[in-house]
Amino acid sequence: MKYITRAVWVLSVVSLLTDTASEMLYPIMPIYLKTIGFSIVLIGILEGVAEATAGISKGYFGKLSDLSGRRVPFVQIGYAFSTISKPMMAIFTFPLWIFFARTIDRFGKGIRTGARDAILSDEATPETKAKVFGFHRSMDTLGAVIGPILALLYLYFYPEDYKTLFYIAFIPGLLAVLSSLYLKDKNVKEHAQKVKTPFFSFLHYWKVSPTAYRKVVIGLLVFTLFNSSDIFLLLQAKQAGLDDTWVIGVYIFYNLIYALFAFPIGILADKVGLKKIFIIGLGLFSIVYFGMSVNTNLYFFFGLFFLYGIYASATEGISKAWISNITDKKDTATAIGTFSGLQSICTMLASTLTGLIWFQFGATTAFLMTATVTLFVILYFLTIPKPSTLPDNSKS
Repeated sequence: MKYITRAVWVLSVVSLLTDTASEMLYPIMPIYLKTIGFSIVLIGILEGVAEATAGISKGYFGKLSDLSGRRVPFVQIGYAFSTISKPMMAIFTFPLWIFFARTIDRFGKGIRTGARDAILSDEATPETKAKVFGFHRSMDTLGAVIGPILALLYLYFYPEDYKTLFYIAFIPGLLAVLSSLYLKDKNVKEHAQKVKTPFFSFLHYWKVSPTAYRKVVIGLLVFTLFNSSDIFLLLQAKQAGLDDTWVIGVYIFYNLIYALFAFPIGILADKVGLKKIFIIGLGLFSIVYFGMSVNTNLYFFFGLFFLYGIYASATEGISKAWISNITDKKDTATAIGTFSGLQSICTMLASTLTGLIWFQFGATTAFLMTATVTLFVILYFLTIPKPSTLPDNSKS
């Protein structure tokens, strides 16, 4: 475990605490918004704007981090923004204020993502990238288990007291910000580049990035374009007859599997190859979506969400480890930020596309289409040569 350095531990604890705060609110967010007068359409617009904000800002702040040679300030400010947004959503309930608070939350994610992942990459070698990213994903996702459980316990004793949960969520968020103070930048540039950085300047990286990077990211984005929100999986479970408690329960179960397997699968990926494990993960994803198109059995749902947790473990951290291994060390935050930004936009489009197909042709068609497209993405990745690392990364 020597490869899990102090910085990796701190970032992992910070992510665990932040995800605990965020996921505490995830199951009740739509319900809360409805109670203060938001329609389904307005909720959709709110989430779309919030995700677009996070997506576009990831690339910009990733590039800014690379140019400045600093990582830690972006991480600390990003987590601070997400933390203060929690009580803001409970203080005032005007639609414009809610939009502002939710956007602040996602903006914080945009500020920190590229710099945080660059720190993780810098703390690893090409041979330990998947382990490091996998460990971080395990800790991060553990928060997605703890958060909903705390919310369920609170609402069991205080039914429909949603507003108080936003104040409670501030506590683990604040602990996350305080924990981030233990981070220190290494090898800070004495003469950092002080150049004008337009908001969309990160898109220029696509033109100058390595060919391997573009090939991998194209495949990832095509997959993302058809990989809609997990809400559709939960909605399918709900329509199959599961009550609200079982739906939240199966969501917690999925996150638990994800948290338990992300680290060991990362260890395996470093041994047998990132590409091989990633493709296996896509195969499991396709099986899950084929299964979702026909399943109505409770136990089968738990089996599918078990596989879905393994899929997430084999792809989320692995994809970032893969990207960081095929890009120059000095561009790590830009490369991951650009990918994450484009990925966020594709995710938003994916949910819209899936919703339209679901509405026009039914859930079965929506799931079958996603599963089929994933098979073609697998074939695409099989044509990409085995990843090779850049010389600069051997020193990371």
